[in-house]
Amino acid sequence: MNVLRIRTVLTCLVLVIPGAVLLSPAAGQEGIGAADRGEGLRLFESKIRPVLAEHCYECHSARDGADEGGLQLDTPRAIQAGGDRGNLAVSKMPNASLLLRAIAHTDVDIAMPPKQDRLSDTIVGDFRKWIELGAVVPEREVNDVQGREKTQAHWALQPICKAKIPDLRGSTWAKKPVDAFILAGLEAQGLEPSADAPVNVLLRRLHFDVVGLPPSPADILRFTALVAAEGMDLAVAQEVDRLLETQEFGERWGRHWLDVARFAESSGKAANISFPYAWRFRDYVFDCFNDDLPFDRFILEQIAGDLLPYESDQQRARLLIATGFLAIGVKNLDEMSAPQFRADVIDEQIDTVTRAFTGSSVACARCHDHKFESYTMEDYYALAGIFSSTKTLFGTWVAPSNRVGGDPLPLPIGREPIVLHKSISAERVASLKAEKESLLREREDFQAMNMGAMMMSEGKEKVPKKEFTLRDALRIFWRVGAIDGQLEKVDANGNAIPLAMGVLDDETITDATLLLQGDIKQPNIDVPRGVPFFDAMDEAHQRLQFPADQSGRLELAQWLTHATHPLTARVYVNRVWKHLMGEGIVRTVDDFGTTGEAPSHPDLLDYLATRFVEDGWSTKRLVRHLLLSRTYRQSSEHREAAFLADPDNRLLWRQSKRRLEAEAMRDAMLAVSGEIDLQRPIGSLVGRVIGDRPISLIGLDKRLPPDLDGTVHRSVYLPVIRDRMPDILDLFDVANPDFVSGAREATSTPLQSLYLMNSPFVRDRAAAMKKRLQAEADTTEERLRLAFEYCYARPPFADESQRLSEFLNSTAREEAELAWVDVCHSLLVTAEFRNLD
Repeated sequence: MNVLRIRTVLTCLVLVIPGAVLLSPAAGQEGIGAADRGEGLRLFESKIRPVLAEHCYECHSARDGADEGGLQLDTPRAIQAGGDRGNLAVSKMPNASLLLRAIAHTDVDIAMPPKQDRLSDTIVGDFRKWIELGAVVPEREVNDVQGREKTQAHWALQPICKAKIPDLRGSTWAKKPVDAFILAGLEAQGLEPSADAPVNVLLRRLHFDVVGLPPSPADILRFTALVAAEGMDLAVAQEVDRLLETQEFGERWGRHWLDVARFAESSGKAANISFPYAWRFRDYVFDCFNDDLPFDRFILEQIAGDLLPYESDQQRARLLIATGFLAIGVKNLDEMSAPQFRADVIDEQIDTVTRAFTGSSVACARCHDHKFESYTMEDYYALAGIFSSTKTLFGTWVAPSNRVGGDPLPLPIGREPIVLHKSISAERVASLKAEKESLLREREDFQAMNMGAMMMSEGKEKVPKKEFTLRDALRIFWRVGAIDGQLEKVDANGNAIPLAMGVLDDETITDATLLLQGDIKQPNIDVPRGVPFFDAMDEAHQRLQFPADQSGRLELAQWLTHATHPLTARVYVNRVWKHLMGEGIVRTVDDFGTTGEAPSHPDLLDYLATRFVEDGWSTKRLVRHLLLSRTYRQSSEHREAAFLADPDNRLLWRQSKRRLEAEAMRDAMLAVSGEIDLQRPIGSLVGRVIGDRPISLIGLDKRLPPDLDGTVHRSVYLPVIRDRMPDILDLFDVANPDFVSGAREATSTPLQSLYLMNSPFVRDRAAAMKKRLQAEADTTEERLRLAFEYCYARPPFADESQRLSEFLNSTAREEAELAWVDVCHSLLVTAEFRNLD
């Protein structure tokens, strides 16, 4: 009964069911998170608006005076207003949305567009995704030249100035220049900062922020003793320096970058094919953060690593792997048109590069001049020329599940020993080549016979019959694709060779053609390769030249890292600030444009950006500087007067409470149970087991563990499969790998609580934690103390210890082991465990 009682109480404590709010666009967009809003706007401009323009404006456009059914679709306000039938979309509920029913033809009475075939599954899927993100439309638009010129005066496009540090010589609170900016802002509003966080709270915060793992009881004891002996300043500095040199730092902060890089191990879309070589880019990123590779060099390698000089095969392989940044994005491998597929890949690369490094996407100008930024269609197609002169190698082959294949990127053998696929015999290589030649001859024979038949028909001669069905054509198409896929993995003797995802310059370097409405069937003028113009970079822009024999990716990367670029350093330091302080100085971390928020401390942002560049673009130095500040050290305790003056804590009068990311939550469970394996695994589950098979079939593969988990390695090594993530990542708001994500949502849903209560993974961690406590301590009191220190970095309060002791002592002997598991389980699922103070 006691065990049942504690489970019931635990359920009541953990289970939180927030009220559901149904929002239509007309009702406003206040309930949509910043990340979903940013992704929704990107999707609207790149996918939704072009379809509306092509298929709907003829009958529903204010510009053309067409409003059939009282509906117009060419302005955001009109889309929000809906028509005679009411709202077009119910935010986050596609199946309840009139718009989706119309374009999907699920309701014959409102099937749209009229007198046309149903729009493609890809287009319908884009609309579904857009509605799931909240059916977001821009709040305002900039349509004229004067309006676009005004955006050049936007704060984010102004030169980065070396801000003057506020003079606070009379203050004993400030430890770093950062603190001076924060304190000056607080004092201007009649506020003061909070006291320092308790020692154990600060240590737990430091460990999770730097390495994504909880401190051990030994860490707590050592740090507490150092604070007592040397003071807080020295103790924090030594702890930070120690953590920055661990392998776990690169994994923690590399994962932040993988969110921005939209890292995934499958293509996404309907034909969701695995990327078996994506793990190489993941490991490259972790190594870069551990080595503190300067961020400007990091940019150069990811955009143009293949164009940089190298001194060895090993270095060449590393630089090629870096370009996986441009290759791992979403791809519609079901696309029937090769030109359309290529155009979509280029568009995705433009969106990723500009959003990741400048916090504003040029991809919105694919079909029209940007509606609320200064980017024009010419800007877009100038960048498109750079990427159309680039060959993207992503390593899938044609199969019955997909129409599009992509070559892998061979690596120099050098010192690259890790190859997850198998060698084959030389005889097998010869057999595959012979089979391919036979298939190609069969197709050529048919084509020749078909041409002869046509000529004989014109000459009124008898036409010979040849049976060559669609099934024959598909058989050859799929089999040749499979053979190519196997031969690309080995050398001429059948030895497996190392492969990666990445890019190379194309054989043909060319400018891109501007496409009217972004339609490949409407080519217009050629646009010379180039980059967007910023007034702040006038001199650098004049000197920029693109070589005739290279794509221009190197010049693009050098432009992004130029000393006068107004965005790159600002965007990056703002993301780092966000990870340590809870919110960015610019809260819309992925939107530095006119639709984003203004910075809360513009001088501080410029100070950090300037210092970052002067410090050699060092991430570790930037992180260390912020961690040693008094601002970071503040308590998160609530203060009513300060809250009323600044309810959003934009002035940083306290440290923000934050929920652990999904990976840190899972890692913490493995750490406190004593099971975590901190060694880097070889490759990934996708590369080792799934290979290059369609993700839709992996549920039938008996070699795979349930929920794609089954490992005690760190969570950054779990498979990242688009549309099929491990439960704990999916439920606890892992970044959507379809998009650049500098900030994650932090939702609260019933499924999260049900997972924590019922997941075999969580229950197994509780059982392992019970065994660890029994092995490390002999008494109930000592075991409870250890349990609380492992989970919360503090001893239990007196009432907690008393109640749990009473529960354990009242349990029948045969239920004692289960009772200890219940206690451990209850500690793992509390809010205190999954949140940082």
